[in-house]
Amino acid sequence: MALPLDTQIGRYQIRSRLGAGGMGEVYLAWDTKLDRKIALKILPTELAENKDRLRRFEQEAKAASALNHPNIITIYEIEQIDSVNLIATELIEGQTLRASMLSGSLKLPIILDIAIQTASALSAAHGSGIVHRDIKPENIMVRQDGIVKVLDFGLAKLTDVSSGETVSPEAPTRPVVYTDPNVVMGTALYMSPEQARGRELDARTDIFSLGVVLYEMVTGRLPFEGSTTEVLALVLSDKEPQPLARYSREASPELERIVSKALRKDREQRYQTTKDLLLDLQNLKQQLEFESRLERSVPPEARSVPPPSSATSSVEPPSTSSISGAITSPLKRRRWSLAIGLSLLILVVAIFSYKWYSASSANAISSIAILPLLNASNDADSDYLSDGITESIIANLSQLPQLKVMARSTVFHFKGKVIDPREVGRQLGVQAVMSGRLLRQGDHLIVRTELVNVADGAQLWGGEYDHELSNVLGLQQEISREISEKLRLRLTGKERKLLTGRDTTNEEAYEFYLRGRYFWNKRTGEGITKAIDQFQQAIDRDPNYALGYVGLADSYAVLEEYAGVPSTETLPKARAAADRALAIDNSLAEAHVSSGIIFQQMWRWSETVEEYNRAINLNANYPTAHHFLSIYFRAQGQLDDSLREIKRAQELDPLSSVIGQNVAEISLIKNDLNSAIAQCQQIIELDPNFPGAHDELGFAYLKARRNEEAIAEFQKTVELSGRTARYLGDLGYGLAVTGKRAEALAILKELEDKYERREAVGQYLAAVHTGLGEKDKAFAWLEKDAERRSGIRLPFIKWWFAFDDLRRDPRYADLLKGIGLKP
Repeated sequence: MALPLDTQIGRYQIRSRLGAGGMGEVYLAWDTKLDRKIALKILPTELAENKDRLRRFEQEAKAASALNHPNIITIYEIEQIDSVNLIATELIEGQTLRASMLSGSLKLPIILDIAIQTASALSAAHGSGIVHRDIKPENIMVRQDGIVKVLDFGLAKLTDVSSGETVSPEAPTRPVVYTDPNVVMGTALYMSPEQARGRELDARTDIFSLGVVLYEMVTGRLPFEGSTTEVLALVLSDKEPQPLARYSREASPELERIVSKALRKDREQRYQTTKDLLLDLQNLKQQLEFESRLERSVPPEARSVPPPSSATSSVEPPSTSSISGAITSPLKRRRWSLAIGLSLLILVVAIFSYKWYSASSANAISSIAILPLLNASNDADSDYLSDGITESIIANLSQLPQLKVMARSTVFHFKGKVIDPREVGRQLGVQAVMSGRLLRQGDHLIVRTELVNVADGAQLWGGEYDHELSNVLGLQQEISREISEKLRLRLTGKERKLLTGRDTTNEEAYEFYLRGRYFWNKRTGEGITKAIDQFQQAIDRDPNYALGYVGLADSYAVLEEYAGVPSTETLPKARAAADRALAIDNSLAEAHVSSGIIFQQMWRWSETVEEYNRAINLNANYPTAHHFLSIYFRAQGQLDDSLREIKRAQELDPLSSVIGQNVAEISLIKNDLNSAIAQCQQIIELDPNFPGAHDELGFAYLKARRNEEAIAEFQKTVELSGRTARYLGDLGYGLAVTGKRAEALAILKELEDKYERREAVGQYLAAVHTGLGEKDKAFAWLEKDAERRSGIRLPFIKWWFAFDDLRRDPRYADLLKGIGLKP
C-alpha cells in the first residue's frame, strides 16, 4: 500500500511515489534536516517481518555504500524508523535506460557513452569484490545531463525465480515502466548462462548481462528470449544471437566483435575483466569520433566526386560533335606536369629533411636529470611548489620514450646541496642536467633555470619565467616544452600531447595536486592523511583530473601501513579512485601501477601482474612499475625474475633508497649476506636516516650471528622511524631470538597498545611471538590479519625472515593458500 503524500518518517517527508517492485516502494522525499530532495526506498511491512528479506534489503545498502564512484548511486543512510525499514539515496533526475530505449532509437555515440559509463561503474564494483548480478535497462538510470547511474547493487539474489516459473516483469525495485504486454521482461532475460543454471558467479556474469543490454540498445531487441527460465536456459545453451548488422546499419565489425565477446557462453572465452571491455568500448568511441571529424573536414564537393573507373582512363577517338576533348586534353597534360613537378619537389624536401634530421639527431641528448628547484623564498610553505614543479617536469618528460629521465627519488638526494651539475651528471650517467631556483614574491613566481651539457659544461639553455601563482600549471608545462626543444628532440604529435595531456586545465586543481604529492612523499600517517584531503580537493575542482584520482588511490592504498587504518575501510576507496583514473585516461602508467598495488593487497594476483605489465608497456622507463613487479615475483617465489626487475628499477632510479633496500632484501632471501650488507651500507652512506636500510642490515647481521650489531641496527631503525610498529616488530623479534626475553616482552606490550589504537597489524606482533618460540600465538595474530584482509603486509610472510621458523608448520601452508600463494 502506497504511503499518503506528506507522510513524515523521521526527518523525511514523502512528496510523491516514483516506482515499485518486488522489494519495496520508492518515493521522492524531502530531507528536512539537510534541505534536499532524496529518493527513499521502503521495505513493505509484510516483507520486513521476514528476517531473510530484511537481511537482503540491508545487503543492498551495504554493498552500494561501500562504493564511491560517479556512475554508482550514492547511499546516504540505511535506517529503521518507527518499524519502517528504509534506504535514503541520492535522487536521480532522469529516466531509466528502458524508458530511453522506448522513447526512440538511441544513436550509436550515445549507446557507447552509456555502455562506457556502466562498464566503469561495474569495474569499480568488481574491484571491490562486488558483483551486481542484475544488470538490465531498469537498473541503469540516465540523468538529464547524460550521466549514467547504476542502481540496485546486491538485489539480484532477492527474487528467486525457480525453473518453470514465468519470468516476472517485477524485477527488484525498479521504476514503473509501461511496455508492450506481449514483451517478456525481467531479470532472467539478462542472465548469463552460468547464472541461469544456478552456478557460482563472478564478475564475468555482469559482463554478459551488459553485453545483452548493449545488444538491445543497438538492435532494439534481445539476443536471447524465452517465456520461462527453463526455456531461456535452453536458448542460452544452444542458440547464438543474430549478428548486429542484421538489425542495425550503424553496427561496425568492431562493435560486432565487442558484443560477441561479451556474450560468449563459455565465460573463459568472454572478457575476463570489465576493464578490458571498457578499454575496447573507449577505443571504439574514439575511433568513431575521429572518423566523424575526418569526414567533416572533407569539403562537400570532394565527397561528391565519383571514384575513378577504367572508363575514365580509356582512350576514345575524338568526337566531331564535341570540342571539349580538344580543350581538356592540354589541361590534362598541364595537370600531369604539375603533379610530376610537385612530386619531385616533395622528394627533394623529404631528402633534405631526412639529412637535416639525421645530423641534428646525432647531436640530440637522450638522457637528463632534473634537479630539485631550490626554494629561494626562505618560506617553507613554498616547498610544495619547488618540489611539485620539479616532480611534474620529471613525470611529463618521462613519458617520452626516446628520453631517459632520472627518477624523483634519485634526484631529490641532491635537494638543498651545493652541487656541480657536471659532476652530478657524471655520477648519474646522464648527458644533461637542469638546475634552477624558485622565488615566490606575493602572488608571483619567478623561476630561473639552466640546462648544462655534462660533456663540456656548455649551457644548452637558460630561462627565466615570471608567472602569476595562479598559473603554476602553465609554468611547468612551458619549462617541459622548452627542455624538449633545447634537447633537439623531434616529437610526434602524440609525444607533444604526452608533455601536457596528463595535466588538468584547472589551476586550482593542479595546485592542490602538488600539495597532495608533497604530503604523500613524507610517508607518515599524518602526511598521508593530509594528502588525501589535498587530492580530494583537486578532483573536487576538476572531476576529470586523472592524476588527482591516482594520488587519492595511492594514499588510500598505503593508509593501513602508515596510519593503521584497516584495509577493509581503505581498499574500496583506493579501488574506486584507481578505476576512475583509468576510466578517464587508460594510458597513464601511474594509474595502472596504483591499480596493481591495490589488486596485490586484495590478493588478486593475475590482475596484479597484468596491471604492472600494462604500465611497463605504456612507459618502460617507469621505475615504480618494475619495482612492484619485482615484489609480485617475490611473492610467487620467482626470485630470479624478481631480481631482474628490481635491478632494472635500480638502473632507472639508481639512488632510490627503497629500491636499494629491495635489492638487499633479495640478496638476503638468497642468503648472499655479503652482497646484502654491502648494499645496505651503500644506502646508509647516501641516506643515513633511511630506516629501511638499517632494518635489512639488522637481519643480515642476525643471519651472520653478529647479534650485538644486529640489535644496534634494529634499535636505530626504530628511532629513525619514530617507533613505527613495523620496525618495532623486527626489533622485538631480534631481541627475542638473541635471548633478551624481558625486553622483547616490553616491545610486545607496546605493539599490543598500538594494535588497539589501530596503529599496527597482527603480523608485527606475530614476529615477536615467533622469536619467543610461541607459534600458536604467532599464527593467531596472522589469522587475525587474514580475517581482516590486511592485504598490504600479510603476503610478505612468504619471504620475511622473522617467519622462517613457521614454514614447516602445516598452518603456514594453509595461510598462504588462503591469500592465493603457493607455499
